[in-house]
Amino acid sequence: MKKEISFNAFEMNCISHLSPGLWRYPNDKALCYKDMEYWQNIARIAQKGLFDAVFIADVLGIYEQYRGNDISALKTALQVPVNDPLSLAVIGAGASEHVGFGITAGVPFEHPFAFARRLSTLDHLSKGRIGWNIVTGYLPSANRNMGSTELPHDERYELADEYMEVIYKLLEGSWEDDAVILDKLTGDFANPAKIHHIAHHGKYFDVP
Repeated sequence: MKKEISFNAFEMNCISHLSPGLWRYPNDKALCYKDMEYWQNIARIAQKGLFDAVFIADVLGIYEQYRGNDISALKTALQVPVNDPLSLAVIGAGASEHVGFGITAGVPFEHPFAFARRLSTLDHLSKGRIGWNIVTGYLPSANRNMGSTELPHDERYELADEYMEVIYKLLEGSWEDDAVILDKLTGDFANPAKIHHIAHHGKYFDVP
């Protein structure tokens, strides 16, 4: 019996992901992480190499465990500065035909309605080549940056469960597959009877 292997490239929208200091090597291009062409090239290389996807890691805080401060992380560009990963999916999808893009996004840091909208946009623009790495966050500095207090471990996952419930309702339960009718004679774009309020009322979120 044949077994299928999936190949994923592992990247991050920063200078130093897992190999701090590699940017000093003359042929390294990580300093170009702010350039659109850099990410287009990564997508093209992945496609040429028959990779299935490019996985993009992310953090919203700064590492400050060493000596109790963030000086070393800042000095060595240890995953800082780091830019938003979602834009890279659009860039990569535009430069490739079959490569998927997995983006990392933490559930405690963005309301599910806004995130569902962004995720849906990426899904449409990439023609379905988007994956989501769901994380609950693990750097206390991220919560401070967002003006919030870090929840206990188990409660973070409880919130994530409800977050996913809201996302699923919005993406799969609000618009039926045949809701868009495009009736040029009547001018009706959609059939309102096939578009539903999700009426979610939970412990953490209220999303009508």
